[in-house]
Amino acid sequence: MITVCRIEDLPPGEALRVTEGVPVPVALFNADGTVYAVDDTCTHQDASLADGWLEGCFVECPLHASSFDLRTGRPTCPPAKQALRTHQVTVADGYVVLNVTVGEPA
Repeated sequence: MITVCRIEDLPPGEALRVTEGVPVPVALFNADGTVYAVDDTCTHQDASLADGWLEGCFVECPLHASSFDLRTGRPTCPPAKQALRTHQVTVADGYVVLNVTVGEPA
């Protein structure tokens, strides 16, 4: 479990890239008050999803416009075909706490 930031440092509609204390970069997204975490690198090509566009529970890759459902990690359109690994996030006492998943995406 990694305490990442205060919840006010990740306002709705914003993303944050986490590299410290994790085996691979993780992207955190505040989607209308719900915080989601997925592996930060697009499964189609090496691009940071934290730099992408957030719309509801979906993020669009800034490189080739693949879109992923943040709830499941699954791609919603080409060119990406492989799912992202999702990670558990909680907000406790005003802090965003990340629990990184190990292994393959579900």
